[in-house]
Amino acid sequence: MEQQFFILLALVAIGSGLLVVIARNPIHSALSLVACFVQIAALFVLLGSPFLAVIQIFVYVGAIMVLFLFVIMMLDVRKEAHTRFIQNGVMPTFLVLLALASELLLLLSQSSRLHAVMASQRVIVDEPTKHLSLSLFRDFLLPFEVASVILLVALIGAVVLARSEDRTESTQKTTEEAAK
Repeated sequence: MEQQFFILLALVAIGSGLLVVIARNPIHSALSLVACFVQIAALFVLLGSPFLAVIQIFVYVGAIMVLFLFVIMMLDVRKEAHTRFIQNGVMPTFLVLLALASELLLLLSQSSRLHAVMASQRVIVDEPTKHLSLSLFRDFLLPFEVASVILLVALIGAVVLARSEDRTESTQKTTEEAAK
């Protein structure tokens, strides 16, 4: 049963990773990256490491994605979203990705070492990790919450700055059109 879950999570992670690259809208790419990070965290849980899964969610989904969204909102990505980097490059890219994926699946299905490792390994949470996680979420809960509030304020500031620049540009365009 674990192997089916692993395959499902891996396929969804690969699919969302492809959407990061294929999506035309940068916001859609960022949301696909969040989905990919969540799938990787689920893989960590499946491998018996819930601490790494929680850290994956906090660090990557929480902090890094807020930073990415901050940069996306600060830059004028509307022009770049409508242009393609390589013209007529979708079909060759898809063929190369399909060849690489089939090669990976073939190698994984033929790997006796991988099957032996997956059948024999059971990861048990050791005491230092347990104590670290309890200390982190019990004793240092306030700093975690403060950091999340700071990230939220940064995100709201990015939205406000991006909107004020849009309004400034639109008023400049209307004054230029009125002057003509």
